[in-house]
Amino acid sequence: MAQIKVNDLTFCYEGSFDDVLSDVNFSIDTDWKLGLIGRNGKGKTTLLNLFLGKYEPTKGNISSGMRFDYFPYDVSEEDLLKTADELIGKWKPEAESWQVMVQMNQIGMDAECLYRPFNTLSFGERTRVMLAVLFALEGEFLLIDEPTNHLDSQARELVKKYLAKKKGFILVSHDRDLLDAVCDHVLVLNRKTIEVQTGNFSSWWENKEKADAFAKAENEKHLKEIGKLKAAADRADRWAEKNENTKIGFDPVKEHDRFLDTRAYIGAKTKKMQSRVKNFEHRIDKEIEETEGLLQDIEKEINLKVMPLKHHKDVLVLARDLSLEYSDGDKPLFEGMRFEIRQGDRLVLRGDNGCGKSSIIKAILKKANPDEEIKGTQKLVENGILEVASGLKISYIN
Repeated sequence: MAQIKVNDLTFCYEGSFDDVLSDVNFSIDTDWKLGLIGRNGKGKTTLLNLFLGKYEPTKGNISSGMRFDYFPYDVSEEDLLKTADELIGKWKPEAESWQVMVQMNQIGMDAECLYRPFNTLSFGERTRVMLAVLFALEGEFLLIDEPTNHLDSQARELVKKYLAKKKGFILVSHDRDLLDAVCDHVLVLNRKTIEVQTGNFSSWWENKEKADAFAKAENEKHLKEIGKLKAAADRADRWAEKNENTKIGFDPVKEHDRFLDTRAYIGAKTKKMQSRVKNFEHRIDKEIEETEGLLQDIEKEINLKVMPLKHHKDVLVLARDLSLEYSDGDKPLFEGMRFEIRQGDRLVLRGDNGCGKSSIIKAILKKANPDEEIKGTQKLVENGILEVASGLKISYIN
């Protein structure tokens, strides 16, 4: 067991005014299964790239004798035509095919996937092949970025069980179930601070909710105290100012009960009251200082509103006896599909990796935008009926 130490690490992208990471300090053990948690834009991927040595810190350093490797591997257009076995030499030159096959067996994959062109593998199969290559060698600390993207429920379970048996990695994921099942420590990038805790996502979240509730209660208490002090200071200040104005300049006929000695008495009382105002102000400053640090790590949720456009037709997409296949494939992806999508419908498209979920979305996009070049549809062959309402505007996120 070794340690990775991050000392006073600061990083800022060239041309940016704000630091992505500022004066970061923490240490982790290399046999931990560490979950890296933080909202988008907090610097998770940046931190992984700093571990890999792709970026140079603006200040500070990362101390480690470990070799790092990163998932997912880069795959170029040329790589898609090669087999996974050929790509092992590019991704992890020291690894041998038999070592990858051992890992593939553990993650529930047939070894024949190594010898198929990479572009014929589904996204889920590509993910599992890459993970098998990633874990093929020992003595490395692995950086895993969103491994369950594009996986169906069955493949997610396989990846979850596979990673639960491994150690020595940092896992970045928005899949809470995966983080709970796999991790024994968490590294959290908060709004203003960074912390390392023992446990999984749920245990950290429970602790965070308690800490946030306590911070909010303390904040309310301080704000009430500040309000009371400001009111008291304001009253004392107005009293002192009023009495200061009466020290001099009185009419002896109208104010025959006053004497010159009264001036000294009023001056002393005014000075005492002004001193009390100063004490109030010092206490207010102290309360404000204590309040400022309480809510620094509390995240504010932003409501997301999606306003669908209205269309003159009720049925937006219609499929009857639809089948899809690729011209270079050996069999259809599916046959005899029947469905319709009406305005206001919310549909979930479920199925195993490689069954054609992405392909049918691409076919719908192609129907809606026949003049637009949509990646992956050039070799897609459609049989049966697929109708898309004319003029329908479709928003697509991959």
